[in-house]
Amino acid sequence: MKWLWPEQGAIRNEILHLYNSNQIVEKVTRHQWISEAAYYKAEARHFAPGRALDDWLAAENDYVKMQIALYLSMAEEDGGLTIPGLQQLAKSVGVENSESINLKIELVQAIQNAAHHRPCFRADHDRTCHEEDCKWRAECHRLIAVWHR
Repeated sequence: MKWLWPEQGAIRNEILHLYNSNQIVEKVTRHQWISEAAYYKAEARHFAPGRALDDWLAAENDYVKMQIALYLSMAEEDGGLTIPGLQQLAKSVGVENSESINLKIELVQAIQNAAHHRPCFRADHDRTCHEEDCKWRAECHRLIAVWHR
C-alpha cells in the first residue's frame, strides 16, 4: 500500500503538524502499545470475559517498567541521570506536571509511584537497599557509596 499525501496544502500541513507534535505522538504511541499488549494478554487467556481491566492495568504496568528500564540503560551509557531525561521519563509514564519537578529525588520518587513501587529512592542513606527487583537499585547504591566517603 502506498501512502498518498493529500493535495490540499492546509490538510497536509495539519497532518505534518500532528505527526511532528511529540505530545500527540507520545500519547498515541503509549495508548497503542498498552492496548496491543492488553489484547495479547487477553488472547493468552483465550479472551475469558471479565478480565479486560486487569489486562489493561497489567499492560500499563509493563509499559511503565519498559520505559524505566530503557531510560536507565540509556542513562548508564550516557553518564547518569539528568533532570531533563527524568522529566521526559516521568511524563512518558504518566506523572502529571513532570516539567515542574526540578529535583532528581522527587522525579525518581514520582516515577516509582507511577510504577506502583514504594518511593524509596534516596529515602534513607543510612541503609542499603534490599529490594532485589528495584530498577533504581544500582543508582541508589552509587549514591549511598558517595555519601559514605
